[in-house]
Amino acid sequence: MAFVSMPRQDLLEGIKSLAEEKNIDQEIVFEALEAAIAKIAKHKYGEEFNISASIDRKNGAIHTMRLFSVIESPESVGEEYDPNTMLTVAQAKKYAENPVVGDTVVDTLPEPEFGRVAFQMARQIMMGRVRDAERGHQYEEFKDDVGTIINGIIKRIEFGNVYVDINGKAEGYIKSTEMIPGERLVVGDRVRALIMDVERSNSGPQIFLTRTHPMFMEKLFFQEVPEIYEGIIKIRSVSRAPGSHAKVAVETSDPSIDAVGMTVGIKGTRIQPVINECHGEKIDVILYSEDPAVFIVNAMQPAKVAKIIIDEDNHKAAVVVNPDQQSLAIGRRGQNVRLASQLTGWEIDVLSEEEEQERRAKEAKEKTELFINGLDVDEMIAQILINEGFRTIEEIAFVDISELESIDSFNPELAAELQKRAKDYLDKQEQNYIDTGHAMGMTDDLLNFTFVQRPILIKLGENGIKTLSDLADLASDELVEILGEDTMSTHLAGRIIMKARELAYGISDDETPDNE
Repeated sequence: MAFVSMPRQDLLEGIKSLAEEKNIDQEIVFEALEAAIAKIAKHKYGEEFNISASIDRKNGAIHTMRLFSVIESPESVGEEYDPNTMLTVAQAKKYAENPVVGDTVVDTLPEPEFGRVAFQMARQIMMGRVRDAERGHQYEEFKDDVGTIINGIIKRIEFGNVYVDINGKAEGYIKSTEMIPGERLVVGDRVRALIMDVERSNSGPQIFLTRTHPMFMEKLFFQEVPEIYEGIIKIRSVSRAPGSHAKVAVETSDPSIDAVGMTVGIKGTRIQPVINECHGEKIDVILYSEDPAVFIVNAMQPAKVAKIIIDEDNHKAAVVVNPDQQSLAIGRRGQNVRLASQLTGWEIDVLSEEEEQERRAKEAKEKTELFINGLDVDEMIAQILINEGFRTIEEIAFVDISELESIDSFNPELAAELQKRAKDYLDKQEQNYIDTGHAMGMTDDLLNFTFVQRPILIKLGENGIKTLSDLADLASDELVEILGEDTMSTHLAGRIIMKARELAYGISDDETPDNE
């Protein structure tokens, strides 16, 4: 576009047209063209001069000028003196009536003539500035859209990676690993995807898209179910095996509303578009509950749970199912129980009745041995304590003495002696724990962190975690890697780190980023 050789009114129209085409402010185009004109003037009059250009916003007139700073004398500025950009007060009177030190005076120059080479140079400079502004505008437009769904058209596919034209404004990128397994997209297809991240780059914003993230499915439900969009029904969590199976937990505070039924729709009319968009992914919509036992039982659908055992301390649950339900509960390659675990945030084991009986027998044996060795009692007394519901030596040590005295065949003397032995055992264990921790260089703030069990803290010390700050600085996946997936779930690891940060740095749950 030959702006610089246009009639002045056409120049203004050309600037307006380019600004609208690139979706940028007209002032950016004016400034870009002024910078280009100034560059051409410098090329003609000398790069050593401070030359500026301006375009009248009303009539399109172009003005070029040399700018000089007014100084007292060359000696007053020392080594910074430059005769090409500085004038004394006396010299400056050539360009201004009453110049004073600190003023900027202007030497008006003739409007530069734009030959072919000069015009090409001006055009390149101006269009470079405009492109930079356009990229900046695109970044600003999309950086706040992370977590939203875009519609686009596939421009090209390279090595399984898909490049998407987003309404002609920008280009999005879906890595092959963020595509739903099994789906086959071709150039020209319209596609929906979630904006996962936006980064600034020299070539424009890098917009990373995903079709596999759980939030993609969540946002699809926002588009398909009015009650979810309006907040009447809330999605509490989503877990996915993309292209295969997903679980969505919903709830509502309105008791007259069937949250699951409304999400699915009559004969599946609401859920079917989501299934289609996710390449036929089977979706279980289940009802959320604040009661973890109820929530886990619901999450195990379509399997029916006969019994559930909750271990709140370790955030683990064992679900017991009948033999005909076991394969359904576990799912193909463990998919159903894995999705239920991700959905609820609890580590879930699936057991048959026989396996549950074996587990109970093993636990009873371990408790019996613990009481025999820790309290120095015979098997009969250990069995009595277990039958009365005692699970740990801590419970015996700190229970009201009257509860021990009320046990059949126990007298006050025996109850008092058992409680004394329990406290002695715990004191000895505590001292051993402290000594072991100190020997490894662990600090008391970590050793006294009661949010996790002692053996776990010792294992942390063995892996170089010596202070509470060390623990607080870990990411959830790092803590799981240290302790092992059998010991620590990602959900529980996140809760532990949150608590450590609260104690070490005074950071509350609300202040901690969600993408930990």
